[in-house]
Amino acid sequence: MGIIRSTFSLMTGTVLGVYLAQNYNLPNIKKLANTGLLFAKHMEENYRKPKKRDNDDE
Repeated sequence: MGIIRSTFSLMTGTVLGVYLAQNYNLPNIKKLANTGLLFAKHMEENYRKPKKRDNDDE
């Protein structure tokens, strides 16, 4: 009974996703995720703590 229940929810989600994509103006998730990752990388580079320099070698 478990495989039928999990397959039913997978098929329902797929059909609902196809319906929404065809009938509504949904954002491109891949583009949105890439923009978010680019923003996170930019924030990390700008606000990262500076590395400690060891001047013991000189």
